[in-house]
Amino acid sequence: MARVVIENLVKTYPEKNGPGVTAVKGINLTVEDREFMVLVGPSGCGKSTTLRMIAGLEDITSGKISIDTKVVNNVLPKDRDIAMVFQNYALYPHMTVYDNMAFGLKLRKFPKADIDKRVREAAQMLGLDELLERRPKALSGGQRQRVAVGRAIVRRPKVFLFDEPLSNLDAKMRVSTRTDISKLHARLGATMIYVTHDQVEAMTMGDRICVMKDGNIMQVDEPLDLYNHPENMFVAGFIGSPPMNFFKGTLKRESGKVVFVETNAKAAPFKVELTDDLAAKGSSFIDKPIVLGIRPEDAQDTLTLSSPNPAHTIEVNVEVSEPMGAETYLYLDTGVHSFIARVRATDRFDVGQKVQITLTMDKAHLFDPKTEKVLK
Repeated sequence: MARVVIENLVKTYPEKNGPGVTAVKGINLTVEDREFMVLVGPSGCGKSTTLRMIAGLEDITSGKISIDTKVVNNVLPKDRDIAMVFQNYALYPHMTVYDNMAFGLKLRKFPKADIDKRVREAAQMLGLDELLERRPKALSGGQRQRVAVGRAIVRRPKVFLFDEPLSNLDAKMRVSTRTDISKLHARLGATMIYVTHDQVEAMTMGDRICVMKDGNIMQVDEPLDLYNHPENMFVAGFIGSPPMNFFKGTLKRESGKVVFVETNAKAAPFKVELTDDLAAKGSSFIDKPIVLGIRPEDAQDTLTLSSPNPAHTIEVNVEVSEPMGAETYLYLDTGVHSFIARVRATDRFDVGQKVQITLTMDKAHLFDPKTEKVLK
């Protein structure tokens, strides 16, 4: 397998009467040998463009891509020893599953016995043994995607590339197929780069996640480190479902403590006391604007806690209650900020009801409103 190194990679699409559109803006990224790297971000962030440049399907404006120490900028896609799985399966409708998986090997003039061995090994790995004589129209969406993955496996490439392969599947099929791909990675020990806009896929599948926005890399880290230690507001808001809540306000010193005071022109602002650690991080922002970030699971109904801290408790109004089965999402209003709390499924709330919510301040984050970077 192989290590993929991206250095100062830029992709600009030219315009007739303008400077052009830069989709990827000088990014640097290293994908280690046998690693499952996920590129995630909203539409237009440059993740698929980056993947296509690694594959050789897009020309590089500037920068360098290396696969297994070899610079591949000017190497044809067929000579890069990569295999790509596309969003739309790209199967030949007139061929059987067996022939679809074998086609690439036949083009490369592999011996028939070797082709048969590789196809049947991949089919067994993917649970396609009984489907080898069927044509794509007789398969479900998930089965078609597994055939597309199998076609990549038989190549035994240095790097597997996945471009949003699950986006055409229904919700249940997405869950089972992403599990299959994760199992496949563990079994093959292959280097895989996977593009998605779905942060749940990213969190559940990746060894590391590269979060992108507007052609730039926002943060590269392991899933739980991204979740617990975001570098900026974009990562904090993008990773996690529901996303992190943000409150605009100011830090003040009161009675020897540092408190966050909400910016609220409509009603009396809420105040919450910072922990010593959080106060130290925000020490240079006293009497300055700041943003407080709280995850929904760290905003709890006070009545469910054995000893809620009054200094960390605020009173808010219920806007919407969404029972999710195992839990309930409460959409709440402070008077100027709307936010979400994740509470027990057994609790019942009425629209307009006033509730006391206790914030777990030792898991809160402070952000600079100008740079949007987390305070450390």
